[in-house]
Amino acid sequence: MPTAQRTDPFLAGNFRVAINGITATSFSEVSGLEAEIEIADYRNGDEKQNAVRKLPGLNKYSNVVLKRGITSDQSLWNWLQSALNGNIQRASVVITLLDQADNPVWVCKLSNAWPCKWTGPILIAQSSEVAIETLEIAHEGLELAQP
Repeated sequence: MPTAQRTDPFLAGNFRVAINGITATSFSEVSGLEAEIEIADYRNGDEKQNAVRKLPGLNKYSNVVLKRGITSDQSLWNWLQSALNGNIQRASVVITLLDQADNPVWVCKLSNAWPCKWTGPILIAQSSEVAIETLEIAHEGLELAQP
């Protein structure tokens, strides 16, 4: 009997984030990669049954949240500051999952992304943890692509 080839899942801790127009930076966490089709309930007025049909509605994408340790690099803050001043600079964002040999194995592309929220670090005098900043990004589309 032939042995089945084992396929191990990829580890979540080895990834890259590239934001078009922003200096390369390292992130400790990416969350919010979600795509959803809203459901529209529909019922004809002359239907005898007391039930609705489920129809596909609008496509909806969750905001993506990026976290990183604060350094002297203020490129993310500058991107947000531009948006706060009314100059939304949309960018493409590419999130690449890497295997243990740092080869790309999974790519997620966000289109027309722009920063919509920034959160500064929690500062605690007794702490020796890294100061983390959080940037939330709104976008208009999520695409999974081959590396």
